[in-house]
Amino acid sequence: MTLTLYNTLTRRQEPFTTVEPGKVKMYYCGVTVYDYCHLGHARACIVWDVVRRYLQFIGYEVRYIQNFTDIDDKILNRARQEHSSMEAVADRFIKAYFEDMARLGIKEADEYPRATHTMDGIQRLIHELESKGFAYPSQGDVYYAVRQFSEYGKLSGRKLEDLQVGGSDRVNVDDPEYQKKKDPFDFALWKAAKPGEPAWESPWGQGRPGWHIECSAMVRDRLGETIDIHTGGEDLVFPHHENEIAQSEAVTGKPLSRYWLHNGMVKVDGEKMSKSLGNFTTIRDLLDRDVDPMAVRLFVLMAQYRKPIDFTDEAIASATNGWHTLKEGLLFGYQYGEKLGWGLGTENNPIPSTQYPVPNPFVERFQEVVNDDFNFPGGLTVLFKLAKELSREGNIFVHQGKTETPPDELQRQWQTLVTLAGVLGLETQLEIESTTSEGPSDAEIEVKIQQRQQARQARNFAESDRIRNELLAQGITLIDSRDGTRWHRN
Repeated sequence: MTLTLYNTLTRRQEPFTTVEPGKVKMYYCGVTVYDYCHLGHARACIVWDVVRRYLQFIGYEVRYIQNFTDIDDKILNRARQEHSSMEAVADRFIKAYFEDMARLGIKEADEYPRATHTMDGIQRLIHELESKGFAYPSQGDVYYAVRQFSEYGKLSGRKLEDLQVGGSDRVNVDDPEYQKKKDPFDFALWKAAKPGEPAWESPWGQGRPGWHIECSAMVRDRLGETIDIHTGGEDLVFPHHENEIAQSEAVTGKPLSRYWLHNGMVKVDGEKMSKSLGNFTTIRDLLDRDVDPMAVRLFVLMAQYRKPIDFTDEAIASATNGWHTLKEGLLFGYQYGEKLGWGLGTENNPIPSTQYPVPNPFVERFQEVVNDDFNFPGGLTVLFKLAKELSREGNIFVHQGKTETPPDELQRQWQTLVTLAGVLGLETQLEIESTTSEGPSDAEIEVKIQQRQQARQARNFAESDRIRNELLAQGITLIDSRDGTRWHRN
């Protein structure tokens, strides 16, 4: 079962091999921190979080880096509007980012470099580009000479001649920035300081970096010259990732990344999400509407990661129903494990720390489908099959006091479900524990059942019914059978 990935660079699916055996260097182009994260960010962060989890699951040691763009025109505009500073705006929305991601169950990256903390690396890279003839200064700015890089366009498939024809009517020759360039396609590596803007000292005068050079420098500083996986939304393919390749590879002469992976965009009711259309939804707004974060994860993972997804009320309702099904299976062990005589760990951790599902058909099938370009929807079918079977056995146990499947096999299936769900970041709280604390304890229930049995033997059926109804009001259902009285929490 070889993992194969669709590589945007080669436009085909390829077997996955790494620069260093057993290790993965992975970089995700993170957010520009000028506002709260929206559904598009949620999708990207969930997808790459699960990709990282899966790589670790199949045995790779993953170093995962995600950057913050903390200097940008949008951040500066926000700071002006709020009579604040760029640093204050960036810090506030970085804090909000971590709050939102925690609610979605996103594992933190190994490191979060910030553009403003990478100035030495940025300036060093610009200097090397200049010395190799790929960059030139102009009136305090520094530009990348696009035509000097013969492979420009290899990621996006765009050709300069086609771009020139399509963009000729949009060029403003009176634009001061245009007049600084030797060629309309050249882009800024360094921007001269403007009045009232933050600036850093450099060999070209005070200024700040362009957007594209920031990621090239952060990748190189944190992961080296060639990494294994570079990810981001498909809207970053051109020009951002195209320019990253041009910058980095012109200096090193090596591939910046072996694989380029891009997630599809999020639409809302069939339309592109935008503030102007009034369909812009932040992560916190969505979750504050009592939408379960796990339903959001499931909504994202039910679609192939490279395809667009449409966010609708119906889609979230469907994902919520799906999560209820998985959740019922995930709670099976907490509800019935002790009664089935499983050899469990502690009350709050029914899976012993050393326990891991041995190879079995469910794990093998899960890996088989997910290895096909991170086919998480296919992996979910394995989880749903396990969850539905466990739910069925739970219902049988409640009504008949025994299961059709041997308890040790059910334990194996449940531990498999919990493990595979964890790979997808789908986890549930021990709600049964809170239910227990609010209602009578198991021992108190057994006392009540004994009192009811004594009332029935004395033919005091009114007292017997009163005890049954009292327990029912506390969320406890009694089931009488020839083998005695069983109970379960509603």
